[in-house]
Amino acid sequence: MAVEQIKMPQLGESVTEGTISKWLVSPGDKVNKYDPLAEVMTDKVNAEIPSSFEGTIKELVAGEGDTLAVGETICTIEVGGAEEATTASAPAASANIAVDKAEQAAESVSGEQNGNRPRYSPAVLKLSQEHGIDLGQVKGTGAGGRITRKDLLKLIESGNIPAAGDQKAEPLSSQTPAAQVSGQAIQESKPAAAAPVIVPSMPGDIEIPVTGVRKAIAANMLRSKHEAPHAWTMVEVDATGLVEYRNSIKDDFKKKEGFNLTFFAFFVKAVAQALKEFPQINSMWAGDKILQKKDINISIAVATEDALFVPVIKHADEKTIKGIAREITELAGKARGGKLTMDEMQGGTFTVNNTGSFGSVQSMGIINYPQAAILQVESIVKRPVVMNNGMIAVRDMVNLCMSLDHRVLDGLICGRFLQRVKEIIENTSKSNTSVY
Repeated sequence: MAVEQIKMPQLGESVTEGTISKWLVSPGDKVNKYDPLAEVMTDKVNAEIPSSFEGTIKELVAGEGDTLAVGETICTIEVGGAEEATTASAPAASANIAVDKAEQAAESVSGEQNGNRPRYSPAVLKLSQEHGIDLGQVKGTGAGGRITRKDLLKLIESGNIPAAGDQKAEPLSSQTPAAQVSGQAIQESKPAAAAPVIVPSMPGDIEIPVTGVRKAIAANMLRSKHEAPHAWTMVEVDATGLVEYRNSIKDDFKKKEGFNLTFFAFFVKAVAQALKEFPQINSMWAGDKILQKKDINISIAVATEDALFVPVIKHADEKTIKGIAREITELAGKARGGKLTMDEMQGGTFTVNNTGSFGSVQSMGIINYPQAAILQVESIVKRPVVMNNGMIAVRDMVNLCMSLDHRVLDGLICGRFLQRVKEIIENTSKSNTSVY
């Protein structure tokens, strides 16, 4: 009998870890290939992990509530024989098993070349550099005492970080180009990790445990702020024509289509059109190059009580306002019901956030890494405005706030992009705009 490992798959772009929310099997259970083994949560999606083999569950390595990095073992399965063990696995798990084996092979070669020199994965190296951790003073819990990313995360959470001092870490050349750039930048600009803040607890205070999803959100937001130099700009838009047009047709639209025609759909369509005219905005930082994306896939932020999900409207520039409104309704419903699929979370190239839905009038969004920018659509409010003829009128005004990665974008191109979005919105009316 051979024993095979099931590893944490990558459940979305930029996802580095997942939390076991529920085991669907127990040790001793017989499973078929592709049977679901566990439910996993990330900051982007809830999904089931399928079995890559047919056999018997030997051990559940991770417990419910545990957060594991992509590629870490979650359980082991006894399979019938070597021939069965080498059968092609489920698509998501297969890719990660292959990556893990490739990493192990690369590390093995590195170890042979360097004698007894400790071997560290790029993820461990990068995390140690970010937080000034002396790896020589860390006791690993991985195979053969290997230091894992999880070991470092536990140290960081506890605050007991060994001082880096004159540590002699692996050379940056052993990392990927993107990791080299980001690691160097963080080392040069980030001070040594500060001592943990001790917050006194008073009678009546409530301690709320940090869930795996909240930890993943925190890690991704921290990465975005550390790696992307954020800049911010805002324009004020007169949306009076849009408001009058939408309000005049919303009831008939709801009766005919069965879902709401929201203001947000008009803004997403305007952004998609402007991205087509200014493709530089539809880009990502890729370490030693900037990747300008061909497809315009708009990520929309959907908040639940304790998490934030970012599903994607694919090819938004090719869709009508009606089509976008339908997708917003469907994706938001799936996100709040925990039914989003991996495909619905992947491929986003630019994010539009509807912060106006809860009354915000001005905000500074954190970029959805590795995208280059995020646009906050604020609340539409009535304000007195001085018109071109010098008269004062009450108009429906909205602020559009944009955060940008200054490595990829400059103020000039972002200013022109926002001017174009403003122009599209201010010219939206019954006479020149169709929702179909």
